[in-house]
Amino acid sequence: MISRVLDSIIERTVIPSFSNLGYKLRRRLFNWPELNTYQLENKVVVLTGGTSGIGREAASIFAALGATLVIVGRNPEKTRLLVQELIKDSGNQSIHAVIGDLGEREDVQHIADNLASRFPVINVLIHNAGALFNSRKLASNGTDLSVELMVATPFLLTGKLLPQLNAASQNNEPARVLTMSSGGMYTEALTVDGIEMSDAEYQGAKQYARAKRAQVVLNEMWAERFPANEIIFHALHPGWVETPGIAEALPGFTGWLDKFGLLRTPHQGADTLVWLSADEIPGRSNGAFWHDRAIRRINMSRKTRDADTPQTRNALWQWCEEHTQWQFPT
Repeated sequence: MISRVLDSIIERTVIPSFSNLGYKLRRRLFNWPELNTYQLENKVVVLTGGTSGIGREAASIFAALGATLVIVGRNPEKTRLLVQELIKDSGNQSIHAVIGDLGEREDVQHIADNLASRFPVINVLIHNAGALFNSRKLASNGTDLSVELMVATPFLLTGKLLPQLNAASQNNEPARVLTMSSGGMYTEALTVDGIEMSDAEYQGAKQYARAKRAQVVLNEMWAERFPANEIIFHALHPGWVETPGIAEALPGFTGWLDKFGLLRTPHQGADTLVWLSADEIPGRSNGAFWHDRAIRRINMSRKTRDADTPQTRNALWQWCEEHTQWQFPT
């Protein structure tokens, strides 16, 4: 009881919660099992964004836990070199690469087809790929690239792989679909009309936060469509983690945190992601938002809470279906 009260206080103060202080305090408060105590042999884990940052660290942990790990990467040489390195370091021979650009619709279709043909059962699908662009970048279809990567692609890839995910439940172990969001999503309300900021108002951090907010809402909407005994959906945020991408995109912010020793390591950032993939506790719920191995609220302000209406949620789902040209089977 006391531990839960202290955890709640830490969460409300934000800086201790998102920094490495929160990780260290919660690990002691709740006596977390070490990640190396889990086993993932015979489990197929598909990981996007696995070649750098949190994803790279998660890939290393998954390999060590014996998972059949499939890394989806855009750069063929970088991805294949990583696979070779992971096999060498872990001794796990069941590590694979699927090459494709998640920012390109045709590539996403090819990635889904490749995965479906090679892995008839997928136990864990992790949407970790994403980026914060200070200057707007566009996908070839004209969509803001951060929105394409973090909203459209996870929606489409999940939809295309539903048969493989559903197949996992035949062994009474439902597949898990995990979405790596960001604490930045707390700063932006759900919007569909404004999910892509105009060029005049564009700010990379705000655009990133809007996409991350949409991710979290979609996670809840997917869970509404599937009972937990079929597919489990969870989203999470890792806190403030020292990664090359964030350091480049937000040098002032990360520099300040680094000055005071507050940034999390990639291992600390990957902890809850791996735990959600392996522990039995996340299997008891569906559609939750997690941070440091606990379910968290998705709103910290009235602004975001009031904007999150059934009408806006339905509009988001419709936008995804129209944008990806994939419709949920009825």
